[in-house]
Amino acid sequence: MESIGLLGDGRLLALNSYENRVYQVGMEQGTPLVAKFYRPGRWSDEAILEEHAFLQELVEREIPVVPALVQNGKTLHAFEGFRFSVSRKHGGRAPELDRPQTLEWMGRFLGRIHAIGALRPFQHRPEISIETFGTVPRDFLLAHGFIPDDLLAAYTSVADQALAGVRYCYERAGQVRMLRLHGDCHPGNVLWTDEGPHFVDFDDSRKGPAVQDLWMLLSGERADMARQLSDVLSGYEDFYDFDERELHLIEALRTLRLIHYAAWLAQRWEDPAFKKAFPWFNTQRYWQDRILELREQIALMEEPPLLSA
Repeated sequence: MESIGLLGDGRLLALNSYENRVYQVGMEQGTPLVAKFYRPGRWSDEAILEEHAFLQELVEREIPVVPALVQNGKTLHAFEGFRFSVSRKHGGRAPELDRPQTLEWMGRFLGRIHAIGALRPFQHRPEISIETFGTVPRDFLLAHGFIPDDLLAAYTSVADQALAGVRYCYERAGQVRMLRLHGDCHPGNVLWTDEGPHFVDFDDSRKGPAVQDLWMLLSGERADMARQLSDVLSGYEDFYDFDERELHLIEALRTLRLIHYAAWLAQRWEDPAFKKAFPWFNTQRYWQDRILELREQIALMEEPPLLSA
């Protein structure tokens, strides 16, 4: 921090982050700042700067996100081989997603984010696709010996069936628009205050279908999710038109996320922080549960698409 002219007061608090290393840093003057040190080798400089530029576009249109600060004319810095950015600390609580007005409020801001995200594409950030979130992570798991020998045939078979189901969902949806997204819009990446939501952690921002940022706000039984979707869209469509063909992709995207998440853990398993935080990973029970999970997804992908209430 001192290398870019920011003087700390010695207080350092590690924040909850596994992909990168994030710290709250007390300042000699002013409120604490947040420093994010990027995992080496994950994103290129160009991809990180593209995320920063997207956030700045949103800030300029008064959309509540937390951008990287400009310091010495830059948002991306380096020190002894590690790249980092600095942002302001922003507090908040988890959103109460059981309240219709909360979901509608979230929908309005997501609609505004997507309206900006649709203006131009990412050039350096990848697309959420069957290949990037499905076949590549599946192949990594199989090639690196993570699946126990006695479960290998079952996992291979169910993963192949699941990916076939994903392709069928994409075929039913047809050609849908790819736009710049948050990419990982689960409730943990939303900080709620009396002024409404603030969307944080755009580190997974990618190109993809709009519904990727909506389906993770839905939970419960099918009827519950239909009501929640209706509430989200009632705010969302004030600012951006939702293509209902994308409803065919909800369970497909959930399936891809499950496969991708298992491979994400596997790819980082030699990181000591992962073994401490995820002790249940790579056990016999873990892979048995993943097989059952994918079987459930195969059945769900054969059902008609979710419709808003």
